Amino acid sequence: MKKLSLLLIIAGVFFLGFGGYQLIKSHIDQNKSLAEAKSLLEDSKDNAISDKNSPTSEEPTFPSDYHPKTGEEIGILHIPKLESDLPIIEGTDEDELAKGVGHYKGTAFPLENDQIVLSGHRDTVFRRMGELELGDILIVELTYGEFSYEIVDTEIVDADDRTVIVPTAPDEVLTVTTCYPFNFVGDAPERYIITALPVEKNNE
Repeated sequence: MKKLSLLLIIAGVFFLGFGGYQLIKSHIDQNKSLAEAKSLLEDSKDNAISDKNSPTSEEPTFPSDYHPKTGEEIGILHIPKLESDLPIIEGTDEDELAKGVGHYKGTAFPLENDQIVLSGHRDTVFRRMGELELGDILIVELTYGEFSYEIVDTEIVDADDRTVIVPTAPDEVLTVTTCYPFNFVGDAPERYIITALPVEKNNE
């Protein structure tokens, strides 16, 4: 009995230590990705200023040659209410989600007038998403512009439900997903879905 108790204690210490290591590593990876995303955005702004042939209009346009590769930092998700800046990574596999918010490949980017899907882990980048309410603003900043979206709906669906990823053209819709419940230990059985619309279109 004593041996069993000792084994359980050792196993508990191991899992706690491993979990702590994973959280620390994830935090370090996210900070590195955020720094690289900020550098990317600064470089794009500097290039726009120095490019004499760039359009004089302040209205951003979607670049026809915009094809980011999986694993690349592509921008930042600003969440003003939470005072949070999160790096956006192209792709939603585990490697990408460990570094920040993943952009679901095959879905649109801002100005493509279709559904944009961003995903993140509930216990890292999106651990405070439950604090957001209808009317709160999400800002997606990419190399070609900054785009604001207002939260208009939230819902909870089954973890295997893929119906939330669906073309919305010609309407642009930002869909943000994470596992739910937020404090669940292990593989969560559900997903928390946030739907947001472009501020300009939503206010028309």
